[in-house]
Amino acid sequence: MFEQTLEFVDRFGAPVVFVLVFLDQLGVPIPSPPMLLAFGALAGAGRIHPLLGLIAAVAGSLCADSAWFQLGRRKGSRVLGWLCRLSLEPDSCVSHTRDFVARRGARALLVAKFVPGLDTVGPPLAGMLGIRVPSFLFWSAAGALLWAGVYGGLGYLLGHDIERLLVASDRFDGLLLLVVAGLLAAYVASKLWARHRVLDSLRMARITPRELHALIVQGEQPVIIDARNRAAVAALPVIIEGALSVTLDEVEARQDGIPRERDVVIYCSCPNEVSAAQVALKLKRYGIERVRPLAGGIEAWAAQDLPVVPIAAAATGARPAAGAPSAA
Repeated sequence: MFEQTLEFVDRFGAPVVFVLVFLDQLGVPIPSPPMLLAFGALAGAGRIHPLLGLIAAVAGSLCADSAWFQLGRRKGSRVLGWLCRLSLEPDSCVSHTRDFVARRGARALLVAKFVPGLDTVGPPLAGMLGIRVPSFLFWSAAGALLWAGVYGGLGYLLGHDIERLLVASDRFDGLLLLVVAGLLAAYVASKLWARHRVLDSLRMARITPRELHALIVQGEQPVIIDARNRAAVAALPVIIEGALSVTLDEVEARQDGIPRERDVVIYCSCPNEVSAAQVALKLKRYGIERVRPLAGGIEAWAAQDLPVVPIAAAATGARPAAGAPSAA
């Protein structure tokens, strides 16, 4: 496989480096590291200009990242939900990545290319979190330069060794391909099984947005808990009126303040309500039995034009009455 990549890069030069990196960073399953190693090996052999190849790789990465960044800015939490659905991990997959970007800001993009999942998820998250365009472009380009420089540099330094390994491995190509394919299939199967087990363990009765709104209008006064983390709130900075912010890590410290005699509804921003269900299960362990996740989370509530409160307004106490129009 690497030998074919080497021949391909050798034949078309820097333009193919740009195209392959661009497609890889858009999410097309193209193995960029072997291609960058091939580019480095060819540069070391004098068969491709190292600077042109490096510029092509950085440009391809930056173009793809910019497309994701703009999509994140314009589509916001919809992009997050889509990425969660595509992932082999449970919904917490993107939550950890989102926290990483939220804590470090645009600087997270410097190492994003080396972290599985973060390379594609990082740019739209940067757009969702409101990172400024100049800062995004600088750190995204720096990260792409570091990424292409590391892999291309390895190919440059090890070019002669790579060629010897290719000659020695010709007889084992078929076996190697089968082993790699088997390991990949086993990895995907294990991730799918882990996702199924997590979702199955969290199955419980959901309450729909309309049902929750009816309880509020009828004066039942359910306890509403916003289980989103800081980065998720930044992506969609509204809450359901009167909701308490309690993340999974805060449940133990704050469970004493949650009434046992009232209905408790928990929402998050995950497509499968995984975070909300995890909080609900934890509350049940502390004796809070009347607890249910909100089906579809805050996005489903807002999509039905049910009332939400901007975070800033909630902090100052400027809240509309239940049933008022939702915030723009």
